[in-house]
Amino acid sequence: MSDSNEQQKVEETKNSTSELNNDNLTHNSSLETEEIQDVKSEVNNATIVDEDAIAESHQDTEAPIKEEEKPNREETSNVKVSDSEDEKVINEIEESNAEDAEDEGNKERHTIEVKEYDNMSLEALAIELEILLKNEKVQAIKSHVDGINNEFKNKFQALLDEKKEEFLNDGGNEIDFYYSSPVQKRFKVAYKEYRTKLNDHYKSLEKNLKQNLADKLEIIEELKGLINLEENINTTYKHFKELQERWRNTGPIPRDKYNNAWNSYHHHVEMFYDFLHLNRDLRDLDFKHNLEKKTKIIERAEELAKDDNVMRSFRELQELHKMWKEELGPVGREHREEIWDRFKAATKIINDKRQEYYQEIDKVYEKNLEYKLEIITSIVSLNAQETNSHGGWQNKIKAVEELRNKFFNAGKVPIKVNEATWAKFKDAVRVFNRQKNSFYKGLKKDQYTNLQKKLELIKIAEDNKDSDDFEVTTALMKKIQSDWKKIGHVPRKDSDKIWKQFKSACNAYFDKLHAQKNAANEVEIEAFNKKSTLIETLKELKPSGDKDKDIEVIKAQINNWKALGRVPNDKRYIEGKFQKTIDSLLSNLKMEKNEVEMIKFENKLNNINTSEDNRNLDNERSFIRKKIDEVKSQINQLENNLQFFTNVNDDNPLVKEVHSNIKNHKESLELWKSKLKKIKEHY
Repeated sequence: MSDSNEQQKVEETKNSTSELNNDNLTHNSSLETEEIQDVKSEVNNATIVDEDAIAESHQDTEAPIKEEEKPNREETSNVKVSDSEDEKVINEIEESNAEDAEDEGNKERHTIEVKEYDNMSLEALAIELEILLKNEKVQAIKSHVDGINNEFKNKFQALLDEKKEEFLNDGGNEIDFYYSSPVQKRFKVAYKEYRTKLNDHYKSLEKNLKQNLADKLEIIEELKGLINLEENINTTYKHFKELQERWRNTGPIPRDKYNNAWNSYHHHVEMFYDFLHLNRDLRDLDFKHNLEKKTKIIERAEELAKDDNVMRSFRELQELHKMWKEELGPVGREHREEIWDRFKAATKIINDKRQEYYQEIDKVYEKNLEYKLEIITSIVSLNAQETNSHGGWQNKIKAVEELRNKFFNAGKVPIKVNEATWAKFKDAVRVFNRQKNSFYKGLKKDQYTNLQKKLELIKIAEDNKDSDDFEVTTALMKKIQSDWKKIGHVPRKDSDKIWKQFKSACNAYFDKLHAQKNAANEVEIEAFNKKSTLIETLKELKPSGDKDKDIEVIKAQINNWKALGRVPNDKRYIEGKFQKTIDSLLSNLKMEKNEVEMIKFENKLNNINTSEDNRNLDNERSFIRKKIDEVKSQINQLENNLQFFTNVNDDNPLVKEVHSNIKNHKESLELWKSKLKKIKEHY
């Protein structure tokens, strides 16, 4: 084969490989979101390695990665950023990639939103767990489920403590206490489903990991054999690229085997490149290709260094390091140090931003800690206040409940003090509950006395609930209802029961009373309708010319009106309409004035002379007596005035007027006396 043909085939192979690698770069550069706690956890588990060893492993040497002691992030977070920080973040990227290599679902957890679980209610936590199980891969939600589970346990334990205190406060024995709730059962079902799915996943994963490891070891063995093959270099090179593609497409392997497997793979790739050195043109083309791809990776890393989304940038940076390490080979020696330094510089910028971000998060957590400690201090202060009344304790209970809600909604605190802060809070609330229970246990005796009083009222209510003596029983029922309100608390276990008994007896009586009133109202409405018809009939009545006969007709209509009975209170105006109609009929008859007045007055008495209107009858009698006294006084005054008219003729106009007034007043006096006599007949 000629050199030109051989070179053409190499170019075709390189172009094909370039397209594959370019696809990988595009695919793996998608942005991923990383949650704070996951990254902190990864940083805590980061492994420091020798920088020269890392640089060599990323380039084209066979130096193995050397592990050293793992530092705690809190111990190094305040150290000035230096080259060792570069080493740490690069090693952290390696560690995370090793974790993803064991279970590819790990990287998906960074795209799942971590919500403020500490601000959620028990029901909301259960629902969130169900949503994660339904919509996400089980291996991707471990940190989320752990957070949800911890919050649920803490909040349910707080609720359990409350219920236990209430149980003991009601006189229960601690050994008999038991409490469960539907939301607890719902959460347990979801969490059990999660554990089952996770176990099934790990069983399947273990099997796949072993097979994938075997496949990768087989690839390494084939790589070893490439340098011993006596075949065309282009064919060998194509075989080499196929092995690289197979390596990339092989699934995850056990995490503890990752570094050794990759180092072995990398070693034999380097040996192949040494073997390829025999064909310098082919090797230089590959170096050029790798330089182009690594330059693109560097450019993307430099773009990420300018991105304000720090955690997303760091997560994508991990992907870039993985591509640099696993998907691309070495570059020319003259470019190696330059491009690695450039990549490392962009990595350092991103890491510096992330450290600053952590420091800001730490400040927020510290403020949350201060706020929670203030809440605990407030509860302790309430515990120190002496309270000796039920009302006072109710105010304190309300205040502590508000403080509890504020504590649960205050946000996260630094992990190192989380347990201690929670313990302080529980201790403060526990002291409050003990003081509250001590007070209410002292009220037990009074509560049982109140219970006996209320049981007596229940007996009165039940004995009278069927009574038909509404006038007497209604007053009694209203009184015992008022007495019930004045009696203090009873034991909580009896409160609902006795209230239902008392309410049932009272309701039975008042339902009966209302039914009776409703029946009476129907009769009164019917009477109103009949009286309305009667008034219309009276308006059409014409005098016959026979006074005595007409008077009898009018009196008969008055009696008919009276016989129709009472009308509803809101329709009593019809009595006035009837009175005006009768007055109109009487005025059309040729009768003496006093006679007409007496007929009218008798009609009036018929309207007010009922068992329920005795007071109105008394008022009318008092009014008439007062009028009689007034008229008598006026007559005496006029008669006294006549004595001043001495030697005056009776024909004098003034004397005549006085005599006329005396006569009128005497007639009026007789009328009032007749009315008084008529009232006495109605008693």
